Amino acid sequence: MNSDERSVAAPPPPAAGSWLSRPGTIRVLWVVFVVVLAVTVAAELLVHLHPRFRLEGWFAFHAAWGFLSCVVMVLFANLLGVVLRRPDDYYTRRPEWPDGEDRHGD
Repeated sequence: MNSDERSVAAPPPPAAGSWLSRPGTIRVLWVVFVVVLAVTVAAELLVHLHPRFRLEGWFAFHAAWGFLSCVVMVLFANLLGVVLRRPDDYYTRRPEWPDGEDRHGD
């Protein structure tokens, strides 16, 4: 075995975790989710909807509305995380007092 072969890391052993963490299961779940979503959207062709607004009458409006609202929620959560983020040592660091005293229990 030469030095090039030793530098390549072997893949980690399979985790003893849940069946949901296996790559094959994840792939199958994605396929199932996509098929269910496609069938749901295609069902609009067979079901008569009673839209209250003109936009609701568009084909796949509800799927698009759900997707866009999910995207907006994720973007808002990321923005909120940036605003509320604190340093890693926020709870462990000592406060700096203007007079330079070391105050405990005040």
